[in-house]
Amino acid sequence: MNSKSNTQAMETEKIPRLLAQLAIPAIVAQIINLLYNIVDRIYIGHISGVGAAALTGVGLFTPILMLINAFAMLAGSGGAPRAAISMGKKDNKTAEKILGNCFSLLVLMAITLTVIFFILAPKLLILFGASAKTLPYAVAYARIYILGSIFVLIVLGMNPFITTQGFAKISMLTTIIGAVINIILDPIFIFVFNLGVKGAAIATVLSQAVGAIWILRFLSGKKTILHLKKENFKLEKEIILPCLALGISTFVMLSTESILSISFTSSLSRYGGDIAVGAMTIITSISQLATLPLQGICQGGQPIMSYNFGAGNKGRVKKAFFTQFKVCTIFTTLFCIIVISFPRLFAGIFSNNTELITYTAWALRIYMAGIFSLGFQVCCQQSFMALGQAKVSLLLACLRKLILLIPLIFILPLFIQNKVFAVFLAEPISDILAAIITTITFLSRFNKILDKE
Repeated sequence: MNSKSNTQAMETEKIPRLLAQLAIPAIVAQIINLLYNIVDRIYIGHISGVGAAALTGVGLFTPILMLINAFAMLAGSGGAPRAAISMGKKDNKTAEKILGNCFSLLVLMAITLTVIFFILAPKLLILFGASAKTLPYAVAYARIYILGSIFVLIVLGMNPFITTQGFAKISMLTTIIGAVINIILDPIFIFVFNLGVKGAAIATVLSQAVGAIWILRFLSGKKTILHLKKENFKLEKEIILPCLALGISTFVMLSTESILSISFTSSLSRYGGDIAVGAMTIITSISQLATLPLQGICQGGQPIMSYNFGAGNKGRVKKAFFTQFKVCTIFTTLFCIIVISFPRLFAGIFSNNTELITYTAWALRIYMAGIFSLGFQVCCQQSFMALGQAKVSLLLACLRKLILLIPLIFILPLFIQNKVFAVFLAEPISDILAAIITTITFLSRFNKILDKE
């Protein structure tokens, strides 16, 4: 599909078919993207003799990982919808400026984050709950991953600009190439070269480096609609600030994942010890099997809504939203049923430790009880972003985690005798409450937003 037909499809193609064309590659890409972390954890969890401790140690790196991802998506999720809206207005020059400015911002953030996190990694990991047993594994993995964070930021921050132009398959290939390389290199570095968690980190960094090169070659090549040009690298306040204003909601969502991870691990370490923290590491990976495909669906819907919003096609914006809404809710409902029905099956993927599997299966059923409602919440919150509604999107991004979940993690154990049960119970309660509030807010404002534009 050439660039002209991509643009025409946004205006004329049937919405369900167009959503499928854009969302399916994005979903595949998100699922494959899971392999960057999940494959590492599967191999690490099965290292003979030290697998459980090593897995817990790598899990303690999650807050830093989430912060790196958050800064990447500050530029990517804020810039891509703005670029799509400009393309809908037939203003590709501004869209290219947005692309160039976001790339420069990503490079600056990568340099800054690498220096800060590399120096502070040991202290931060202890703060997150690392014990004397798990700290060496956590530091070994963290410092190597941090040195390659520039590749992570480029992949996560620039890939949305490929999807938003309608090149969903190219975006998917970015993650497929990286994931395949990661899968091949992981056992070689971990077991053949006997590097353990260091080998897992090296494999991940190398695979992300290949993904970054792939993206930069495409965005500077002939097939892309928006080109990465040197003249657009100079940061302009009127270009980058609206992108940051829109991207801040995704940044808050991901950065609060870091605070959330700290809250969970510190509470679980206090009430349940290393085995509870290890269970949380596994549960975090399993929950990504729901959240990342959900993001893929919304990535497919975002260009359709943003482009047609910019073009003034209200009917197509509504059709795109309600189609996306149905798909999101069906997916999360099915996922909830499957995980709650077979928790040991999912837990067993990550460890061969019987005690850890049994504990994780018990906790998983509690944690996942409200995940069916996540489809409502994520779909509506991401749709606010697609329509350029930065302020309300930011508020709703804060709602589920900062306003509801994190306080509940510390409040519920005060009233429930089983403290670990209380910590895990905070998740489904916040999921359901946030979904109800977000859905009502979006549906009450949807027509007003379209009429105002």
